[in-house]
Amino acid sequence: MTRVFPEGQLVYGMQLPIQSQSTIYAEAWEAAATPHDLAEIARTADRTGFAYIAGCDHVAIPRRLAEAMGTVWYDPVATLGFLAGITRRVRLMSHVAVLGLRHPLLTAKQYATLDHLSGGRLILGVGAGHVPEEFEAVGADFPGRGSVLNESIDALRSALGPDEYPEHHSELYDFEGLAQLPRPAQRQVPVWVGGSSPAAVRRAAERADGWLPQGDPRDRLPAQIARLRALREAAGVTDPIEIGAITEPLYVGEPGRPVGRRTLTGKPDAIADSLREYAAMGVDQIQVRFRSRSRTELTDQMAAFAADVAPHLNQ
Repeated sequence: MTRVFPEGQLVYGMQLPIQSQSTIYAEAWEAAATPHDLAEIARTADRTGFAYIAGCDHVAIPRRLAEAMGTVWYDPVATLGFLAGITRRVRLMSHVAVLGLRHPLLTAKQYATLDHLSGGRLILGVGAGHVPEEFEAVGADFPGRGSVLNESIDALRSALGPDEYPEHHSELYDFEGLAQLPRPAQRQVPVWVGGSSPAAVRRAAERADGWLPQGDPRDRLPAQIARLRALREAAGVTDPIEIGAITEPLYVGEPGRPVGRRTLTGKPDAIADSLREYAAMGVDQIQVRFRSRSRTELTDQMAAFAADVAPHLNQ
């Protein structure tokens, strides 16, 4: 297992807007946004010190969920591949790839190529999925998706490793003697597990390089982190694990309009002081999201956060 970011430093990244437009979090301007807007946001993240940018994974949204989830979900490999070519430093994360929808060798081919082309910037975030119709449409096992995910992670450890002929033998997946080039630029691609259910926390503890909780409020995180660490110790895993958190929505400065009661607003040092509470809980990286009315306001907020808030995160 491998660590991505320096130990003892709170870093910040973001899930990209536009590429997923769930009604839970999408801003109104995203509906008319273009690939140019997405590219400018990625360039801003790259230029201003964001640790990663992330894209989501859904194959198809059923009508019964369309109102809540929206139907705009870009393919993460295509999206991150596009952005890899116009950025130089920022890490590229799938948040999260639903492994049960694809055979591990297919997943390995896609993400190994992405890592190779980006110069080793991939973080493979993975999850079990929650939409049964997606699984049914592609002939995948929805009821057994937890076991499938466990075996897929194990298979990908080999398939994304350094060997030209990866080998793996398990109940679901059995392969050897099959070459896959190019190999990832990283000797071992970091695998971060997403989810906050008891099964997801156990999976992260036993199999992952990082944990991506899905919206746990601040008051729940300490207990979740303690359970994660206890499960990891019980499993005999001694490698460090990078722990994440999704923060409240942010607005640097005074917005002058309603931005939601949970949004953190105000002076940069006050926002930084609040976000440092995550580090005190044992969090290594925070995923931030900004309230905005346009792409320009968003990139201005990103730049203000990087210039005025980020320098205070590790004081």
